[in-house]
Amino acid sequence: MKKYFRRTWVEVSLDALKHNYNTIKDSLTPGTDIIAVVKADAYGHGVENVVKEFSANGCRWFAVSNLEEAMQVRSVNDECSILILGYTPPEYAETLAINNISQALIDSEYAKRLSKKAVESGVQVSVHIKVDTGMSRLGFVYHDSVRDAKSVEEIASVCKLEGLYAEGIFTHFASADEEDGELFTRLQYDLFKTIIGCLEFEGVKIPFHHCCNSAATIIYPEMHLDLVRPGVILYGLMPSDMLTGKMNLKPAMKMKTVVSMVKDIPAETPISYGGTYISENEVKIATVPIGYADGLPRSLSGRMQMKIGGQLVPVVGKICMDQCMLNVSQLEDIREGDSVVVFDDDPESPISVDSIAKATGTINYEIICGINKRVPRVYTRQKEVESITDYMK
Repeated sequence: MKKYFRRTWVEVSLDALKHNYNTIKDSLTPGTDIIAVVKADAYGHGVENVVKEFSANGCRWFAVSNLEEAMQVRSVNDECSILILGYTPPEYAETLAINNISQALIDSEYAKRLSKKAVESGVQVSVHIKVDTGMSRLGFVYHDSVRDAKSVEEIASVCKLEGLYAEGIFTHFASADEEDGELFTRLQYDLFKTIIGCLEFEGVKIPFHHCCNSAATIIYPEMHLDLVRPGVILYGLMPSDMLTGKMNLKPAMKMKTVVSMVKDIPAETPISYGGTYISENEVKIATVPIGYADGLPRSLSGRMQMKIGGQLVPVVGKICMDQCMLNVSQLEDIREGDSVVVFDDDPESPISVDSIAKATGTINYEIICGINKRVPRVYTRQKEVESITDYMK
């Protein structure tokens, strides 16, 4: 058995990742391909092993947030297409081109500066035109086809700049995962199709069109176009409650820790910082070596449970940087080294990632992306450990 530091760790199921990728792929409109979004260290799952697994199952496109992440992906797969969704300083034009990395093009000024650096370096950079149809974040503004008609001319102009190759055009939906988001999503889609049509009328034909995030990939198949960009669903989680049960996915991550100490505490004893929890009776307390520096939000203090031997036990007192305490009075046989499940890979579990996110008023994305690099990632296939990523080495 492969060895790893059994303090606090996450287990990532490669079987679940494979299942999710293929389930999404099988749901797509014929002719549509997947851009697997693996930014933020593959949503906390570990980009190296995730890219290897998706690549082994036929994935040819990956999307990231920045150049550093793109280089991580390139170090794993030297043949795939990589798209940077965020900003890259223009002076890295040569790096983009040499490593065959496509860059999101966000406005005319950025395009001109990127073009200038590409020409100076004697390279051509592939770009995907970002159209802002309502997210109001990055991109050529196209919220209204009449008021923002100038964006058509601007995009047509930048597509002719030296040193740039317009490989794709895309937009991002702001409300596809909302209960009342259909009208706005369809408005965004119509605007996106309109600007593509206007560009083609001007003689600008861009090979790849894409707009679907995780939610839209599931519920708007008519919007799949050439590519879709699933993110959190690749890891078995839904972007919102409204999508629960709409696709058979498997959460890929489980987080675990161990008992470091067990002690009996008398009645009326304060526990942890500030004494916000005071024992009413004599209690048995287990300390576990996980805290907010590992990615367990301090706001979960007194608002979550963990699981020992299949039984749920409450967190008591404030979560510390590196430790927290559990009331294990109902457990008879508990000792140092016993495994503790922090969050489960069962979506129906009361300690699922979604349940924990709701308890602290956030979203599942934030929980999994917030897991610190001092927490090893242990990869399993058919419940056997296949590999380990230890960022501390």
